[in-house]
Amino acid sequence: MTTPPIRRRTRARELALQFLYAFELRGEDAMSELESFVDHHTKTGNMTQGNAAPGNRLEVANYAKDICLGVHDHLVDINNWIEHIARNWRLERMAYIDRNILRIAMYELLFQAEVPFKVVINEAIDMAKRYSTAQSGSFVNGILDRARVLIQEARDQGTISIPTAPEKSVILASSERKANSISGSGNSSSLADLGSSPESSTSSGLTIPDADPSLEPFPVPKPRQRRLKPRPTPPNDSDQES
Repeated sequence: MTTPPIRRRTRARELALQFLYAFELRGEDAMSELESFVDHHTKTGNMTQGNAAPGNRLEVANYAKDICLGVHDHLVDINNWIEHIARNWRLERMAYIDRNILRIAMYELLFQAEVPFKVVINEAIDMAKRYSTAQSGSFVNGILDRARVLIQEARDQGTISIPTAPEKSVILASSERKANSISGSGNSSSLADLGSSPESSTSSGLTIPDADPSLEPFPVPKPRQRRLKPRPTPPNDSDQES
């Protein structure tokens, strides 16, 4: 049984995640290498007029560049959205992979209206499960699900421009409305809780509004413990002599 080929935009998101990870470590200097990075990984560089790259490679390259440039240009707004929704988690406490997956998805939710919300969120969850920790999938899902509700509410109200990051009171009111609709429908499932993201050891100096005292803090995940096999006991000299 052969493995199905990876989808084009899935590959583009993975390339964007790789580049944004490097961008966060190296800073603005990395942006000058975006073109060469994407062209190298998609094999679309140095193509002449008569030797153009296949359409699928160009689609991957163009969408990966669009995501990277979009996240870079709207980084402040995207960070504000993430921090306002993840009330008890500062960006610098999130793992590098987790926060860059969230940035990619938030960019698509806010600025790529033609991409369905469900596709964006599912792709982000899959990347979190594949490249980060066991808790990262639920953590990413919780933040993006709340963002989806708030963005959809803004669009339903006729907001033409990109919605600004919500305040805490708006997030709480939206969560209460969703919880009431779930309980009223007889559905036993609850709101998608924000998971726990592994902490990063570096600090970027970003701040977050004070957490609401009425909310319980999210539990800090326990590190996985490796099972070590006991080393065999070497034989005593007395045993060998006997």
